[in-house]
Amino acid sequence: MAKVLRILNRFNIGGPTYNAAYLSKYLSKDFETKLIGGEKCKDEDSSEYILNEMGIKPIIIKEMQRKINPRKDLIAYRKIKQIIKEYKPDIVHTHASKAGMLGRLAAINSNVPIIIHTFHGHVFHSYFNTYKTNFFKEIERKLANKSSKIIAISEKQQYELSEVHKIAKKNKFSIIPLGFDLTKFHENTDYKRAKFRKEYKIAYDEIAIAIVGRLAPIKNHSLFLKAIKFVVDNSSKKIRAFIVGDGESRKEIIKKAEELGLSYSFKKEKATINFTSWITDVDCVYAGVDIVTLTSLNEGTPVSLIEAQAANKPILSTKVGGIENLVVSEKTGLLANIDDTFDYSNKLLKLVENNNFRYNLSKQGWQNVKEKYSYESLIQNTENLYNELLSQQN
Repeated sequence: MAKVLRILNRFNIGGPTYNAAYLSKYLSKDFETKLIGGEKCKDEDSSEYILNEMGIKPIIIKEMQRKINPRKDLIAYRKIKQIIKEYKPDIVHTHASKAGMLGRLAAINSNVPIIIHTFHGHVFHSYFNTYKTNFFKEIERKLANKSSKIIAISEKQQYELSEVHKIAKKNKFSIIPLGFDLTKFHENTDYKRAKFRKEYKIAYDEIAIAIVGRLAPIKNHSLFLKAIKFVVDNSSKKIRAFIVGDGESRKEIIKKAEELGLSYSFKKEKATINFTSWITDVDCVYAGVDIVTLTSLNEGTPVSLIEAQAANKPILSTKVGGIENLVVSEKTGLLANIDDTFDYSNKLLKLVENNNFRYNLSKQGWQNVKEKYSYESLIQNTENLYNELLSQQN
């Protein structure tokens, strides 16, 4: 039996937690897995309920946090190294940037035979200034050189990492898409739709538009608000917009809504913009709304767009990261360039105004994601990679 030590940045809501949980729970009996991770940020909702539902008890390293902190990072590194010494893993598999740096460094210095890192996204544009970005790139190149394999979650991400940012050569990468249990987003949708719309007082003739995710600068919610304002001013339809999630940019988003003259509420009452904070039963959100949007400046493979397609909802998104591999343009959604507010706003207007067009975009979502992004595929693809690398050790 091969031992796997899986290391995750932090247990916040998002794709990395789900994938780490599925991989810790459902790998075959040929593998034993220990999961460790950092604490979530104060402005994030915890995803430990996902682990609890699966009966997974991770080791929490409270010093491993999102922001760079030399003292805490050193403590986290030492703790990981001690766990490696005691557990003696055959494979260390890290997920996301901070875990990737500390976990791989500890594994390298502990002579772990196989070291794998998954890029769930990257910070090589729209996060930091040029100096910091180049600094992080150089660190990633050195770590990649010592890694057995790098996992990209989409073809576009692999291209960016290998050809644009030069993190490693193409043959260093394996492409393994994210995986989820998507059935709940495709079941009992009529009941869930009625429940959500009643709860938030959405009238039958109102078009509900949602954006789901962290409230952070990289998510670019100002574009969402500008597009909503454009639709309010130019559409014959009544609309309601739902910002699902929370985070550090909440005050800035509220300020932007006020500047645009958009009414908003934090309660379940009528307003143009409803801030819902985090919602655990997000499948009810997708069932209840009519359009799902994303406005990010940088992404890997956003979970919200996978879930939205599983719920057969039409999508409008910026064309960044791996989204072009996820959303089929003009078939499951519409894509716009990140620097084109006019195009994005007009595409949202088109979705709101044209019922038939919106319906046609919704028909192929489930078929597009149900197999490619299933957790069964994630498990099988990961096991294949592990076995390939283990066989090379013999």
